Amino acid sequence: MMPAQMRAVVHMGRSGPAGLVSRLVPTPAAQRGEVVIALAYAGLNRHDVFVMDARGKQDPPLVLGSDGAGVIVDVGAGVSRSEIGRRVMINPCIGWDDARDVPTVPEILGDPRWGTLAEFVAIPACNVATPPPHLSDREAAALGLAGMTAYRALFTIAALRPTDHLLIPAIAGGVALLALSFARAVGARVTVTSRRPAMLERAIELGATDAILTDSEWSEAMSAPVDCVLDTIGAPSFERAVRALRPGGRLVSVGATAGADAALDLRDLFFRQISISGTSMASAPEFDEMVRFVAQHEIRPVIGATYDLARADRALGALASHSHFGKIVVSIVGDDGKDTSA
Repeated sequence: MMPAQMRAVVHMGRSGPAGLVSRLVPTPAAQRGEVVIALAYAGLNRHDVFVMDARGKQDPPLVLGSDGAGVIVDVGAGVSRSEIGRRVMINPCIGWDDARDVPTVPEILGDPRWGTLAEFVAIPACNVATPPPHLSDREAAALGLAGMTAYRALFTIAALRPTDHLLIPAIAGGVALLALSFARAVGARVTVTSRRPAMLERAIELGATDAILTDSEWSEAMSAPVDCVLDTIGAPSFERAVRALRPGGRLVSVGATAGADAALDLRDLFFRQISISGTSMASAPEFDEMVRFVAQHEIRPVIGATYDLARADRALGALASHSHFGKIVVSIVGDDGKDTSA
């Protein structure tokens, strides 16, 4: 029998981390077409910080968190009870069924629908998938949003080829690191940048072909022309990324974590025939393709730190500070609660 209440980290009353409180809240019930998952781990994303910072005292209580992995423990009408007991991971993008039919604003778990920083979460049954068998629950919880974003950006939007040279600025976050693994899996050459030499060394260990310091002039530091840039940073990297591209190259923007207002000389665009595209998250078919791709190539998300649910405020603070290399994961079951970044 499902408990009437569950432990959760709720955001309410104030913007930013100051609005986080741990409390008991009602356990969600499975509505028609939904399942309830007993979560083992939740994965954090930059989206959680953006939501937390944008909320104020007038907003209703919200459980943050888009990614998670666990076991189905209840189902709603229209869902087979044989699903109960199935180990699953979450597709956090709700209602995007066709890759060509891009929604105005894709709905994402964790705002306004309550998310995964809790013992249980209710989600449409079509938004769960069986994790790749080589992944632990912790790794599966770190895969969803970052994995689907990187997969769509590289293969649907950029049409990355094995002969391509990919540039990934600021190699540290979940999307960037999974993009590195995905690109190397298909044979592409990958150059990464970072301000910290230690992160460049770790990226080389993970398969990066070349690594350069962020403050260098990228177009001069490259050992080969760049066919494609995957940019998660935004304004600080945009102009140098465009200059680094070969004629006919393409830039795909998947974020603006360091600033959204970038300058562009349109002559770069048309004289050099540069393509610039933007993307966020992915459709359900692309999510399923990503999961199969990860299974085929036995790719593992890089996890930089794991925190217990009771320390989720510290986990979100660490995420906001850009201090970790890899994904930050929250243990719901409380089996470790260790900061694994040291």
